Amino acid sequence: MAQPDITSLIPIIITLALSLTTRNVVIGLFGGVFSGVVMLNGISPLDTFGTLVKDYLVPQLTDSYNAGVIVLLVFIGGFVALMEQSGGGQAFAAKVTHWVSTKCRAQLSSWFGGIFIFFSDLGTPLIVGPVFRPLFDKLKLSRQKLAFIIDSTSSPVAILIPFIGWGVYIMGLLQKEFTAMDVAITDWEAFVKAIPFQFYAFLAIFIVPLVAFKKLDFGPMAIAEQKAQQGIITGASSETLNTFTHKNAKASFVFAPLLVMALVLIMMLAPLGFPFKQVSGSVFRAALSSAYFFAAITLISLMAFYGVRKLSDSISVYLKGMGNMMQVAIVLILAWTLSSVGKELGTAAYIAEQAQAGFPYWLVPAVAFLLAAIISFATGSSWGTFAIMMPLVIPTAIAVEAPLYACIGAVLSGGLFGDHCSPISETTILSSTGSGCDQFEHFRTQLPYALLNGSIALVSFIAAGLLQSPAVLAVALIAQACLVYLLSKWHRNQETVQVSIS
Repeated sequence: MAQPDITSLIPIIITLALSLTTRNVVIGLFGGVFSGVVMLNGISPLDTFGTLVKDYLVPQLTDSYNAGVIVLLVFIGGFVALMEQSGGGQAFAAKVTHWVSTKCRAQLSSWFGGIFIFFSDLGTPLIVGPVFRPLFDKLKLSRQKLAFIIDSTSSPVAILIPFIGWGVYIMGLLQKEFTAMDVAITDWEAFVKAIPFQFYAFLAIFIVPLVAFKKLDFGPMAIAEQKAQQGIITGASSETLNTFTHKNAKASFVFAPLLVMALVLIMMLAPLGFPFKQVSGSVFRAALSSAYFFAAITLISLMAFYGVRKLSDSISVYLKGMGNMMQVAIVLILAWTLSSVGKELGTAAYIAEQAQAGFPYWLVPAVAFLLAAIISFATGSSWGTFAIMMPLVIPTAIAVEAPLYACIGAVLSGGLFGDHCSPISETTILSSTGSGCDQFEHFRTQLPYALLNGSIALVSFIAAGLLQSPAVLAVALIAQACLVYLLSKWHRNQETVQVSIS
């Protein structure tokens, strides 16, 4: 490894600059990797590219751990595509709407639907939005509120679950750093222990029932709700998602595959002592891949039995879903390669050395949260943000003895917060489209809630840096309830004053 100095930051700077200017993380990561290889091997475009492929990209693909992660992601992609194109999610959501007769129930049922359809953050708006949109219009609830609920239960739920695409991707990034630093922590252990420190995810999820039960709207959302109460649909969009529905689709299309998945996991892992005993990562990924495969076979069989899709059609959807994971795999491979190049240049060692020189350990989670939020907001990509930030934050946290799991949670929360605030985020676009709401209207009405949750999360990460306790999450949720109540009360007082003046 090279002697750490400030030049080792050049690949990271190039990665950030290209990601922010092009709003494309793949371009940024490739630029960072290429520049790092040039620094290590000299300038010669043809030879450098050949070296990059032979000595840096190929080793990442042939690494057994990395290959296992990519294979698992491919199986997940196929299953998610089947789920989204089975009509089962719409059938499930339609069943939920039978008992909905009040505004509170409508909001809670769409919230519950978003939580239950956890297997895909992009599948939530695709499924929940079109089903609940007519119901929200009928009950005089704003489409902005539906978009807000969808956005609050898509990524925030998915990021907390270790055995779907989000968790597998994040654990892939974590394990790379632990292996490079020879740290005796498994990716599963780190992910699970970081869950209580994912403050923003929990705040985003729990603000929905809080607002629904007590009608504690504030800011532009309160105005949109008032107009909806008067029968005025504001911020409506003509754009709609092309969702698959079928008269024979059943809610069991959601339940049965998930049940099969759970049974396969139990049958393969329980004899090894899981979850009470640790199993190797390769065995766990093999079991997960098997579970997703048999769940897919179950769903394909159900659709054929009920006449929803032909076998050949379902297999085509499955294979297309597998192919859709290619960009995720590219991001992962480039992130692993950038981390490897950074180790050779001494990037992480240099950052850790500077941090040890006087940076307070308890501030690391808060700073990581802010940096991740800025990158995610500018790029509209939380996954790309994780790929950039994890190789920097994990070595720094270990070097200065900052609370590691709080730092991991800070990167994840920051990426999610920036994504929620970004008008160019994919989930922002899909949530507004699925609810039939104008994209800017969704961005404008959700922003105050996101900023409130982000502010609470930032203070919480400062507290977590000092206390290093998961109990900070409970305090954060209590603070959220109090602040939402106060803001709602202030908004109502402002309305009363305006009415009195007029």
